Amino acid sequence: MSNHFRAEEHASHAGNQPSVVGEFPRTGKKSPALSILVVDDEPLIRWSLSETLSDSGHEIVEAGDGSAAVQAMTTTVRPFDVVLLDFRLPDSNDLSLLSRLRHLAPQSRIIMMTAFGTPEVMQGALDLGAYRVVSKPFEIADLASLVQRAS
Repeated sequence: MSNHFRAEEHASHAGNQPSVVGEFPRTGKKSPALSILVVDDEPLIRWSLSETLSDSGHEIVEAGDGSAAVQAMTTTVRPFDVVLLDFRLPDSNDLSLLSRLRHLAPQSRIIMMTAFGTPEVMQGALDLGAYRVVSKPFEIADLASLVQRAS
């Protein structure tokens, strides 16, 4: 059973989300799966993050723009533990989406990803409650590790 959804699919499956328990490959110990929203307009980045995190047993929902991210946040049964949020999206290129997502899910840890990480943008994101701001390009494994620490 796949635990990887697209936001568009997620809305219609909101009541049928799988309860997934991940297994650490080396130890065999069970760990609770995290519910993660990956928001990026670049399909390759979204896919890479989703596959890496899904392979670790986490439940993934993808969104390609801000509108799909808001839809996913408002239709989810279980609040997202972590949100990976790209700064520049087709329908959002400022910190207003971060602010809206923080309002919708104050308990979710939001990691902002950006290739446009000016000191002002980075500080603004942190001031709005982002857990971390990560500059693109980044190593997928490093971001996966940060997601684990954020939970």
